[in-house]
Amino acid sequence: MCTASLGQNIKVLSGFAFPSEGFNQLVGLPLIRIRDLASSDTEVRFKGRYDPTYLIKKGDVLIGMDGDFEVHRWTGEIALLNQRVCKVEAATRELDQRFLYWYLKPRVAEIHRRTPQTTVRHLSASDLYLIPMPPISADEQAAVSQVLDTLDTAIHETEAIIAKLKAVKQGLLHDLLTRGIAANGELRPPQAEAPHLYKESPLGWIPKEWEVESVTKVCSDVVDCPHSTPNYQDQGVLVARTMHIKDGIFLETLASRVSERQYQDRIARLEPQAGDVIFTREAPVGEAFVIPLGMRICLGQRVMLLRPKNGRLVAQYLLAQIYSGAVKDRIATLTSGTTNPHLNVSEAKEFEIPLPPFAEQQEIAKRLNEHESRLQSEISEQKKHLLLKSGLMDDLLTGRVRVTPLLAEAALEQGSA
Repeated sequence: MCTASLGQNIKVLSGFAFPSEGFNQLVGLPLIRIRDLASSDTEVRFKGRYDPTYLIKKGDVLIGMDGDFEVHRWTGEIALLNQRVCKVEAATRELDQRFLYWYLKPRVAEIHRRTPQTTVRHLSASDLYLIPMPPISADEQAAVSQVLDTLDTAIHETEAIIAKLKAVKQGLLHDLLTRGIAANGELRPPQAEAPHLYKESPLGWIPKEWEVESVTKVCSDVVDCPHSTPNYQDQGVLVARTMHIKDGIFLETLASRVSERQYQDRIARLEPQAGDVIFTREAPVGEAFVIPLGMRICLGQRVMLLRPKNGRLVAQYLLAQIYSGAVKDRIATLTSGTTNPHLNVSEAKEFEIPLPPFAEQQEIAKRLNEHESRLQSEISEQKKHLLLKSGLMDDLLTGRVRVTPLLAEAALEQGSA
């Protein structure tokens, strides 16, 4: 490389202090402030005279210069660069502009870590000029940026799919838990459109075939956890702790374990089995999961076990009620206004739920499971992309892994697929 640092190979433009009397939310050009960098969405516009030098277009590399130094690529409309934000661009052929975005991200993060915390950290242009030049040619920089951009696009596309699936899930839950599935396999029409298909209940309008029952009547057992803290260890039998139960899933890879002796002590009242629901009653309230086949587990603290009666209550249907139905609503009522939300076992036993016939519960659970499988598949795919991106970034940006053989290998794998 021609120089040891970015120095003369980049241009840094610091934002302009536009006069506040020109600020508004309706007319003029969008004004980019630090808070707008992550979303590329502005809240304030500027109406007045400006120097075209400060116009920002899609793809420009921007860095917040106060607080948390973060490198972003602008994806919004043409806008003006406000103070405390800078634009960085390649000034020579030694640097590829798209690569510059990826190259700056870890190095600016390192500057942030090294900068002493006084009141507010401040990044100067000189900090950027002192960053070492990349150890690879501009042509290889372009190839690296292509690899990382492709991965980034895949990640963003998967994020969009996940967000859409989560939104669909909420709508699906609402429809299935209020309208259910008719004998023809379709959702019943809403009550407003077909009132003859519904009846009034303590929980509001429910399909005529449904009942309202308490948890204690549709579960054979409702058991609280032992009131003792086990000795957690890395090996042994799984133990259900509140911190490892999230959104209907038990985070087994993060979970704690206990010895066989402690396991036997903690199952003295009832041994958990597949199909049981473990429910958190404190810190936080209202998380739950269904024990899958083959899982051997005991209760930690602040959790309880609900065992649905066979032929009466489907575990996945109960789980849906906990997260989006009558149980969720009741939890909100019981814990509102409290500084330390918690439930007693007696309160949980009296939860009332709308109860469809068992076969209809099974069909509801089936449809929810199918949707959840699709959602978890996309989440798993996103994790793979993030892991690959994280692993590749340092190797590619420092030249430890050459990008040309990597691309050739990817092309061969794609061709053999």
